[in-house]
Amino acid sequence: PLSGGSRGADGAAMLRAGSRGLGLGLGSGRWISAALRRPGPSPGRPPPHSPPWHGALARPTVRPRSGGAEARSAAAAALLAALGIFQRGEKPTETEDQIILLIKHGKLSAIKGDLEDAERFLHQALHLAQQSQHNQAITYIYCQMANLAFLRGDLLSAEKLFKASMSQLLGSGAQQDDNALIEMSLKLCSIYASTERHYLAVEGYKWCIETLEEKIRREKATPEEGLSAEEMENMQLLLGMSLDSCARYMLIRGQLQLATGLYERALAIARDVHGENHTQTVVLMNDLATVFERRDNHQEAHKLAKRASSLAREMAHPDLPAILSNEAAIHAHTGNYTEARQLYKEALEEASAQGNERLIELIREAMEELDARSRSSRDQGKERR
Repeated sequence: PLSGGSRGADGAAMLRAGSRGLGLGLGSGRWISAALRRPGPSPGRPPPHSPPWHGALARPTVRPRSGGAEARSAAAAALLAALGIFQRGEKPTETEDQIILLIKHGKLSAIKGDLEDAERFLHQALHLAQQSQHNQAITYIYCQMANLAFLRGDLLSAEKLFKASMSQLLGSGAQQDDNALIEMSLKLCSIYASTERHYLAVEGYKWCIETLEEKIRREKATPEEGLSAEEMENMQLLLGMSLDSCARYMLIRGQLQLATGLYERALAIARDVHGENHTQTVVLMNDLATVFERRDNHQEAHKLAKRASSLAREMAHPDLPAILSNEAAIHAHTGNYTEARQLYKEALEEASAQGNERLIELIREAMEELDARSRSSRDQGKERR
């Protein structure tokens, strides 16, 4: 799902691409799901310095929307992230097999959009886990139930369930900087952001980012005792997810300088781990181009948007219509109406091929605004002559 983003001075719509993630308020499911799917070499670049957080607590210029679709789509992607319920190498008992089956049914139902069935399956799994006193399973099921609450937009229930999951995990001996706890903390940041608890959201993002930076520094200082390449990559991707999510929240609040630095760091991680030709890398290029445009840095905005759209075409990116629309909006802002119109037409064709009615509507609105601005510009030119 795509959501409308900021509008520039001329009112042309800027669309949000790639909001399928844990971003918790807000993307990055692709970050962590990609990390869990495939091993790879550990990134070679150490994380840059933390952002200057003092600016993050300034008064917002844009109020965040409560419980938006982006937060719910983020939870949908996160639903597939696993904490590792049962000990590897041990054959599950009959009860554990039943719990696993019910959880799988719950996940499948959630993916299909059958949230009531998903909740029913998870409640059955929770009942069995509690009967057998299987704390790891209880923790994981609480987390999945919290994700379902996210999907329904029931943020209060989601918050309670995430906190219950974290208490269970800490009670089982997990360290406070455990990656699973950091990931759930990111979801809480999303809830705080969506419910306008700004101080808690910023402090939460700050803790997640700085905790991961410290963990990565610590691991790189003692590589002989450290994590495997795959585990190190997963931690780097979780940092990328945190930066991406926080950047989008800063963008919503109009903290453009902070958003720029956070996006640049997230993009650097995506390039290090995934390479340039990856869907997440392209999404981050698009997002950073949007921030540059809002800061009136048209040269950097054009360069990044053009590169993002070129790569998106090559890979048949699922967010190609939104990426093209954003490049069109950047051209419109700088008065290049011919190029903007061509890009909007291409975006409309792609959105129509996908059957994305909401995106089609947004693109058509942007094209109408472009035509009106173009006519106004021509009329002003005639008057001057």
